[in-house]
Amino acid sequence: MSSKVRVVRARYEKGVLRPLEPLELREGEEVLVKVERLREREKMAEKFYGKRGPAPKELLDEFMLEAEAQ
Repeated sequence: MSSKVRVVRARYEKGVLRPLEPLELREGEEVLVKVERLREREKMAEKFYGKRGPAPKELLDEFMLEAEAQ
C-alpha cells in the first residue's frame, strides 16, 4: 500500500464503521481514523465554495489533510 493519506467515506452500521470503497490494507494492519460527520464537511464546503472559484473535491480533501497534519 502507498504511504499516501486517503480520505474515504464510511457508514456506521451496528457499531462498526464500514468503508464505502475498497482499502488496500493487510489483514491486522492498524490505521488512524478521523471521524467527521459528512454534513459538517458539506457545511464547510458551502461556506467557502466560490471564494476563489470551484475546486475538485479531491484537491480540497488533500488540502484539509495537509492543514490538519501541521
